[in-house]
Amino acid sequence: MSRLMKDTQYHINISSGQTGRYCIIPGDPGRCEKIASYLDKPRHVSTNREFNIYEGILSGERVTVCSTGIGGPSAAIAMEELAACGADTFIRVGTCGGISEKVRAGNLVIASGAVRQDGTSREYAPIEFPAVPDTEVLFALCSAAKKLRKITHVGIVQAKDSFYGQHSPEKMPVKDELLFKWNAWKKLGVLASEMESAALFTVASYLGVRCGSVFCTVWNQERANASLPGGLDECHNTEDAIEVAVSALKELIILDKNNGGV
Repeated sequence: MSRLMKDTQYHINISSGQTGRYCIIPGDPGRCEKIASYLDKPRHVSTNREFNIYEGILSGERVTVCSTGIGGPSAAIAMEELAACGADTFIRVGTCGGISEKVRAGNLVIASGAVRQDGTSREYAPIEFPAVPDTEVLFALCSAAKKLRKITHVGIVQAKDSFYGQHSPEKMPVKDELLFKWNAWKKLGVLASEMESAALFTVASYLGVRCGSVFCTVWNQERANASLPGGLDECHNTEDAIEVAVSALKELIILDKNNGGV
């Protein structure tokens, strides 16, 4: 327990002053170096467990890139500890699977809210509390995607804890519940499924920090089931999402400077 009281954060293994206020948070540790390459003077800071950390300079400001691993529990840990070190603005860059038939493989999705089908967010807020991004970050992501002319959908995403609960629900003991909810999300126009945003948005609300999410759509099983193109044509190239996140951070840096650094 004594280690938790030290300045060095228990999981991400950095201390106050070792992070910028602006953070890009992918899930995959292997994406961090690529994301950092979009920054000036990129350098590696630390690696511990699933948390791989780089930093660099963007528009004169220090930016931290930190992976979070898979799912809400480790994403919440990363945000909690980065915020404790001084970060206050987060953009999640990741991948998702399409739910709405209008979302094709390779399209971008920007989350305007998240279905809280996870466990982590429930330990921060009652289920009635909405998981939504910060409006400034959301608007910056939408503006960046438009300027970069990326094919982008903006709307609600589903955030769940079980990858195979989505992809093989019929094999699960609770298949009836999973399929019932999946059909509900489709009827409600939910765009895509991923695993972190509900936790991140809820934790961000609690901590009083800003957060938003942008995803590359890997595939869309609903389009595949309907024999539509852009279904199981897998796309693992997150470059468009990274470019949108970096461009959005530039807009946020300008906005903050115009607001006196707030």
